[in-house]
Amino acid sequence: MAVNAIDQTRRMLSLVTYLKDRPGARVEEVARAFGISADELISDLNVLPMCGTSFRGGDLLEIDTDGERIWWRNADALGADTAQPLRLAADEATALLVAARAVATLPGLRESDRDALQRATAKLESAAGETAGASARLSVTFESEGGVFADVDRAIAERRRLWIKYYSPARDELTEREVDPIRLFAVGHTYVEAWCRLSEARRTFRLDRVAEIELLDERADPPPIEPRDLSAGLVQPAATDPEVVVEVGPGGRWVAEYYPYDSAEELADGGLRITLRTPDPASLRRLALRLGRDGRITAPADLAASAREAAGKALAAYDA
Repeated sequence: MAVNAIDQTRRMLSLVTYLKDRPGARVEEVARAFGISADELISDLNVLPMCGTSFRGGDLLEIDTDGERIWWRNADALGADTAQPLRLAADEATALLVAARAVATLPGLRESDRDALQRATAKLESAAGETAGASARLSVTFESEGGVFADVDRAIAERRRLWIKYYSPARDELTEREVDPIRLFAVGHTYVEAWCRLSEARRTFRLDRVAEIELLDERADPPPIEPRDLSAGLVQPAATDPEVVVEVGPGGRWVAEYYPYDSAEELADGGLRITLRTPDPASLRRLALRLGRDGRITAPADLAASAREAAGKALAAYDA
């Protein structure tokens, strides 16, 4: 499967931590651990020496290999104890202060977390000086997702079941269900992984699609299941999933950065012919509508036809 720039960056960040703990690691063992070929690993290693805290001598990663083993020569020099203190620009300090104050007002936030956040905010205000005063004139109001997050976080902490009314865009419907939350995570959007009592299976719910939520008195009791490995992204297609072909123009090349794909063929107009797999091909109709004139689904034929029909109905609604 082809790997996009986001996947490669994520892998290389993990590679730095992995190598720091394993001096002299064997190339074949590291490649096997990351599920890549030795050639792909060597390609990553050729990029890492251009990364670091600055371009001054000693601040770049000194990583090299003889083709069999890998050494990181200055791992201690870039450790937390010797790194330069973080310096924030005025706009960065303002953003942190505004965000911290907003999060501290979330309903349902655990008091220990709220106290810790307020102490950190006070230290940041002291260090920020005049910037702190300017940030006090700004405020952020969280919409429904903030309240949903607080309820889910509390349910996880107290091991309680949740009732939710959830919008499914693929079926364009609202469903009511009880779930036992397992964990919160963020991949572009914020999600909760939970055991769904309606489907009796593990499900992932996007918080901004939760229309209503209620914390129940029943104890959450999800079956013992291994948390999903999200290092390769939220969507991880299987080889048996249906194949879909999407052709995009230059303005739609971003699709290859956000969707795992099997192949991406360059087109004469500067676009791409992208072949990907998905367990739910119908969900890609939304992608086709989002692309507009910048792309279209070409296969399978029935999905292409349904995407054209959905686009026609959308245009008719505007005309009406």
